[in-house]
Amino acid sequence: MMNTKVKTVNKKISKDDFKATILSDYRLAAEVRESGAQGRRDVLSGKGSFGIFGDGKELAQIALAKVFRHGDFRAGYYRDQALMTALGQYSPKHMFSALYGDPELEREPSSGSRQMMNHFGTRFLNDDGSWKNLMEQNNSTSDMACLASQFPRLVGLAQASQVYRDNPELAKSKPGFTNGGSEIAFATIGNSSCAEGHFFEAVNAIGVLQVPAIISIWDDGYGISVANDIQMTKSDVSEVLKGFQMDEKGAGYDIVKVMAWDYPALISAYEKAEKLAREKHIPSIIHVVEMTQPTGHSTSGSHARYKSKERLQWEIDFDCNKKFKEWILENEIAAQDDLTTIDKEVEKFVKEQKKEAWTEYQAPIKVELKEVITIFNSIAAQVNIPEIADWIKDLNQSAMFGVFRRDYLSKARMLLGMIVNENIPEKSTLRNFINRINSENYNRYNTKLYNETSTSALKVAEVKPTYSEDSEEVDARIILRDNFHHMFEAIPEAMIFGEDVGKIGGVNQGVEGLQDKFGESRVADTGIREATIIGQGIGLSLRGLKPIAEMQYLDYVIYGFQPMVDDIASLHYRTHGGQITPLIIRTRGHRLEGIWHSGSPMGMLLNGTRGMYLCVPRDMTRAAGFYNTLMQSNDPAMVIECLNGYRVKEKLPNNIGEFRVPLGKVETTREGNDITLVSYGSTWKIVMDAAEQLERAGISCEVIDTQTLVPFDLSHDIVESVKKTNRLLVIDEDVPGGGSAYILQKIVEEQNAYNFLDSEPQTLAAKAHRPPYGKDGDYFTKPSAEDIFEKVYEMMGEVNPSKFPSLY
Repeated sequence: MMNTKVKTVNKKISKDDFKATILSDYRLAAEVRESGAQGRRDVLSGKGSFGIFGDGKELAQIALAKVFRHGDFRAGYYRDQALMTALGQYSPKHMFSALYGDPELEREPSSGSRQMMNHFGTRFLNDDGSWKNLMEQNNSTSDMACLASQFPRLVGLAQASQVYRDNPELAKSKPGFTNGGSEIAFATIGNSSCAEGHFFEAVNAIGVLQVPAIISIWDDGYGISVANDIQMTKSDVSEVLKGFQMDEKGAGYDIVKVMAWDYPALISAYEKAEKLAREKHIPSIIHVVEMTQPTGHSTSGSHARYKSKERLQWEIDFDCNKKFKEWILENEIAAQDDLTTIDKEVEKFVKEQKKEAWTEYQAPIKVELKEVITIFNSIAAQVNIPEIADWIKDLNQSAMFGVFRRDYLSKARMLLGMIVNENIPEKSTLRNFINRINSENYNRYNTKLYNETSTSALKVAEVKPTYSEDSEEVDARIILRDNFHHMFEAIPEAMIFGEDVGKIGGVNQGVEGLQDKFGESRVADTGIREATIIGQGIGLSLRGLKPIAEMQYLDYVIYGFQPMVDDIASLHYRTHGGQITPLIIRTRGHRLEGIWHSGSPMGMLLNGTRGMYLCVPRDMTRAAGFYNTLMQSNDPAMVIECLNGYRVKEKLPNNIGEFRVPLGKVETTREGNDITLVSYGSTWKIVMDAAEQLERAGISCEVIDTQTLVPFDLSHDIVESVKKTNRLLVIDEDVPGGGSAYILQKIVEEQNAYNFLDSEPQTLAAKAHRPPYGKDGDYFTKPSAEDIFEKVYEMMGEVNPSKFPSLY
């Protein structure tokens, strides 16, 4: 019953074929609508937790699907059920499997139910982490619930086609990623989400770049209960966007407004937009108005609460499926009996799909339930625990309707606690059952936050920088610059872009001369638009390129933080290993001065971006080594260079471009016996200075540079230092409880360093407020060498007060 692809109607075809196409479209629209109706009932009955459907959006999405080709990309949202069904990547059975939360990928391939239903995504990766041939499939980048969050990545998805078209040799070398740059990036968005900044930022960026994107705005007049007059100036987003219309003043968009119920007009609009995008790389915005949402926003409530009777009646009268039916009958394409027959077949088919999805979801759970009830009965026969009988009764009753693994596993774990002192063989059986279920569900729900395949950065072998006796000492930026030149020569997919990156070679000259040598396509300036700079990198990396997206300063990352948190960091996890964005984010920070250039919000990054790697090199040699490592992998990462390190002298390695710094490996930069000092980035140098002062005071410090915060000390080398010194101080310039607290948890808890401590482990961080401007502002706000000296001296004074009397 599921259409593998809607048929086009723009070619000359026979009357019978034309009729078949129209009825196929009618069947698909009816199927999606019936799925939503039955899905809503399943949520209200308790089988599903939450339902959100594409009702009222069917006809426009069917029209869009007619111009979507293999190799094209979608960046959409949770209303696109008809589109995904039309593209052959979704079915009622998929929808119900997702609605029930079935965690098996063969039944819910978008995410293994890690995401809620109607959040779509195509699998881009094979099980071994290698890329599929994306030109042989329709590609849907994984959806997010965050409104307009699909738009930053749209910029890069569309730009990749331009990059490939402008570089034919590169395109030839990437056959699985492009067909000569002819691919279109399609975006869909609801009308109210167009009020989000991400939407306007992306629309502007795409208009500037002139890349092949087709943006569809599904306008049903509301954002949940809030009408357009509150959402948008003039209550009309295409009126607001008129300045983006291409005209004699310059390039821009073709902007079209079309009714959601006008089938021929929708077909025409998308055919025109496709031709402009695919042939000329001119973007389009199709504003689809007079859409309806016949059952309200979601299963959380009825739209009758906020729509007038007149509006509710209008939505009945102008429902796209109803109007499509009227058009078919008025044009005598088919008779009422034909459509009635389709409606009945669809209702039966959806019911069958729903039943299959529920049965397949429940079958393995019921096998496990039967097993645990057998164990419960066996224990009850030997131990007097009255609760067991009630549990068995409740579980059997639940099984008649539907049971979840938590229902019986929670009881099994409680029972194990009750019989822990009983000497019965069933105790071992119960324990084994619990461990097995926990292990299986760990794989279902807790894996693939990071890439663990052979394409992981953790599998890239270390190559140390080499030097000769006459190795030149240079400004450290030269090491970065020369390394980037070598990288771009060796890796044709490499790109870098950001504010001031192109013409002037970066604010600190780290990419000096790169644009002159490799061209504006690969080394580019961007506007001041951090969210879509990150988005460019996401989209480009999803299309087989190797982008480096530059955030000029670390505190500017906040502008681009949302796509980092919700898209990059969660992508591999939320697709159950189906997609990954190997983007490198380059920035600089640490030891900055001023409230708005404070430099080290590490706690924010650590807590918000799990799923990305976080590299904090202390110098530019190590920074260059991280870029070399990451370029060989399939992982997203951020590299934070030291802003005060570009003019510091470093030796120029002989093997520039070849050396690689491993992720997750710490480096001991000073041996010592009395205390272990752990730091990173620019603060490392201050720690080293303090260690020199402490040596003169009779205190021997071992200094360790973490090098990366994620991953962190994979070999657990720091605890080996603590075993020797029995004392630990973590120094960091983040706020108290930020990066230093994270590091302490890793060492004390994960590495079990508490077993070897003779003194309380401590942290030394910056003040809780942002640092004021100026040298003194920095000195009185962030750890200085004197602060470190006094902190360590105080800790040693607690051990030996006679040798280290109080300073104050």
